[in-house]
Amino acid sequence: MDIESIDDAVAAEVLRRLVHHLRHRTDAQNVDLMGLAGFCRNCLGDWLAEASDGALDRDAGREAVYGMPYAEWKAKHQGEATPEQIARMQESIQRNA
Repeated sequence: MDIESIDDAVAAEVLRRLVHHLRHRTDAQNVDLMGLAGFCRNCLGDWLAEASDGALDRDAGREAVYGMPYAEWKAKHQGEATPEQIARMQESIQRNA
């Protein structure tokens, strides 16, 4: 099945489920998500803003994903990245190009 043929309502529900899952799994650090998959919560928020045709700016897109302003989530849940995590993330980002 081609992803483009999936009903928009189904795709929207999958996005909501992913966002709820990531809100629950605050232990999954963005740097680790980037290192493994090449995207993180910020990416999802940015993609949401881009897809909104101007209805959401980047901060609003990220807040929709985090469930709170990004700075608040970062203060509550984000730890300091290790040099190894940063290296893994940078290597993964190169694969996105």
